[in-house]
This record gives sequence, structure tokens and C-alpha cells, in this order.
Amino acid sequence: MEELDVLIERCAGIDVGQAEVVVCARVPGDDGKTNRLIETFGTTVPDLLALGDWLGGLGVTDVAMESTGVYWKPVYYLLEDAFAVMVVNAAHIKHVPGRKTDTIDAAWIALLLSRGLLRGSFVPPVPIRELRDLTRYRKALTNERSSEVNRIHKTLEDAGVKLSSVATDVMGASGRDMMRALIAGSADPEALAELARGKLRAKLPALRKALTSRFREHHAFLLERMLTHVEDLEADIKAISERIEAACAPFAVHDLGRDHAGRVRKPVPSNPASPTNRCRCVTTQPPTNPGQFTVVDFPDSPGG
Repeated sequence: MEELDVLIERCAGIDVGQAEVVVCARVPGDDGKTNRLIETFGTTVPDLLALGDWLGGLGVTDVAMESTGVYWKPVYYLLEDAFAVMVVNAAHIKHVPGRKTDTIDAAWIALLLSRGLLRGSFVPPVPIRELRDLTRYRKALTNERSSEVNRIHKTLEDAGVKLSSVATDVMGASGRDMMRALIAGSADPEALAELARGKLRAKLPALRKALTSRFREHHAFLLERMLTHVEDLEADIKAISERIEAACAPFAVHDLGRDHAGRVRKPVPSNPASPTNRCRCVTTQPPTNPGQFTVVDFPDSPGG
């Protein structure tokens, strides 16, 4: 490994842990040989700022680290503006031949980096990272809501309330009114069925039978908390969706209106291969799912 040409003279490898990071910097010495300097830093923000100052003082230009869990993220975020930082798949480092058993991880990463033998993973820019955090959290909340709705179905079935066999959506306006009435202590099937709205009123006889149940205080206790949890989740999902929409705004295509068939007009380059071409308007079918966010990118068109 040492006989390979040095492509990066001043670089560093970082072994990332939860509480501390071990750093090996490779810098040329006065005698022309490469010096290895090894230091340990904590993972708090002041410690990582000190790490950046230490690397900057040595004239380090490139830094590499393994993608260890989520612990690499704060290190990467605090170094990315000052250095060319590379996050490497641990399996890739493991399969590079030539490592001695007594070589510490940080020194091995630094050696591979100096020889140009590492391939970095893609790390998106800050706006995309933030948007990804939002969409992932929204997905997690949506899955959690689905699980809680399933618990509501099971609780109603346990109480003999067959609302789901009559109503298409138990969590619709009518279903929620009926569940709130059950929680409040109303057990009269006639009164409960009268809470139906819209098309569900055509099913009043079936509703009366479905709402004749053995709903007890135990079920009311559980159902009240489940229903409250679902509503809280829905409020969070709505707030996050609005945040996602705002985050997507910089990537949105300007609305040029619709054509006679109601299709959306969007600007695209006349020749996508030539970024200097002016944009022309084309029409596309509107999205089938209005809640789905789409990022569109196309070259700039001077003078357009």
C-alpha cells in the first residue's frame, strides 16, 4: 500500500463513535516523509469545532469517515463547509486488501484516502436533507396513525360494534360522531344511527343493527384515548405536510396556467441537451394524487 502514489498530501481519516472520534491526519514533514498525527476528540459541538480547527491548522484538505449509524452526521455537518469530506461505506473499506491487523481504523482510512482508494457515498445538500427528514417523519406518523386506526377497529369489534361492516370509513365524520357518542355513554342504537351523514343515511336500518352492542366503560376508556391519539397524529401530519410544501417551493415549476383541455402548462427547454435554448410551453396531465410532491429540474434559459 505504501508504494502507491500519494494523491492527497494532507488528509485525515476519522473513526466515528457515539461519544468520541479518533482522528489520524497525514501531513508531509520537513524531511519529506509523511507524518501521522493521531488525536481523540469528543462528539459535542465544541469538541467538533476544535477538531475542525486542528485539521485546519495542519492544512488538511480532505477528510474521510465511515458511515457509522447516525453518529457520522454531526461530524460531517460541522466539517463539510471547510473540507472535502467523504463518507464511505464500511464494507468497502473492509474489502480493500493490504491492511495490517494492528492498524487502527482512523489510520487505515487516512492511508486509503491519501492513495485515492476510497469511493464516497452520496450525501445530499442541506435543503434536500431537511426535506428528506420531513418526508420520513411524515411517513412514520402516517404508519403510526394506521396502526392506531387498526386498534380502534379491534376495540369496536371486541365491543360488538359492527360499524366497519356498514360504513366505508369508520374514521369519517359520521363514524367519529358515533364513537364520541359511545364514549359519552350513549348506547341507544336509534340515537347513534341518527348521527349518520350523507350517503350513510341510506343505511339506517343496517346501522341500527350494527350499533346494537355490548359497549362497556372499559371500551370507552380505550376508545377515547385511541381517538385522541389519532386526532393528535392527524394534526402533526397536517403541520408537517405544510412544512414539506414550503420546503418544496424553491423547486417548484412556475404555473403557466392550463390549456383548453385543462392540462397544466410547464416550461421545458426546446432542446434539453442545450441549456442555452429558450423554454417553450408544453402541457402535461395533472397529477393523479394532488398530495404527492414532485421535484422538477431543468436547465436555465437566458432571456426566457
